[in-house]
Amino acid sequence: MILERFYPKEWVESTYKIDWEAWSRKGIAGVIFDIDNTLVPHDAPADDRARALFLRLRKLGMKTCLLSNNKEPRVASFGKEVDSLYIYKSGKPGTKNYKKAMELMGTNSKNTLFVGDQLFTDVYGANRAGIYGILVKPMNPKEEIQIVLKRYLEAVVLYYYKRKGGSQSATEKNG
Repeated sequence: MILERFYPKEWVESTYKIDWEAWSRKGIAGVIFDIDNTLVPHDAPADDRARALFLRLRKLGMKTCLLSNNKEPRVASFGKEVDSLYIYKSGKPGTKNYKKAMELMGTNSKNTLFVGDQLFTDVYGANRAGIYGILVKPMNPKEEIQIVLKRYLEAVVLYYYKRKGGSQSATEKNG
């Protein structure tokens, strides 16, 4: 089915409920993150929870890279706050910068995860790059109009994803 290219490998409630220790045990060495509505609400600065997550990932030996379609000032300041590599104006869902992020982290598509809140940019790009993509629910429903419109189309894709047997992960662990 044509919609399957947009299906996440997993769908979880929140970035902060992912069992990072389990992923570390499975050999995950790097995580690529979207920022807005994945780590913090749209345009919000890094908060204590985001900083703690990136510290936790570093302690697990994981590298991180922010991959955002946003402009440099937004992405660079967030990257500095959480001490992460970053790529701005990334052109998601194009695969070039997913590959560049893995190159920067010294990882490959088998030991890298992608976490983001949008199917048509984040998850589709991760799928195209061969990376295990985790979809998270958007943190804040207040979004720009073009994203609101995409959410209606995403609802259709997620409807078929659920019908096919995909569901929100029941194995989430509070983080």
